[in-house]
Amino acid sequence: MAVFEKLSIKRKIRMLSDRILFMEKKRERSQAALVEAIIMGSTPHDEDVDYFNRYSSSINELRNEIHDLQKRLDELSKKSK
Repeated sequence: MAVFEKLSIKRKIRMLSDRILFMEKKRERSQAALVEAIIMGSTPHDEDVDYFNRYSSSINELRNEIHDLQKRLDELSKKSK
């Protein structure tokens, strides 16, 4: 049963990693707008700030979930040795 659980965890980690890459690409647009506003000395649009914060928060949550899954995978690997 541990083998199936390991495979399931690895699959979930890959899925979450792909989702992070997708969200990072979406965040790039608002990040570029924020950097441009800073360089130009203007105030960034609230919408760009909101998108950036929302995507960053979601990405961090997914990374934490990956960290927890990796920890669980490591524990399973140690038990099976």
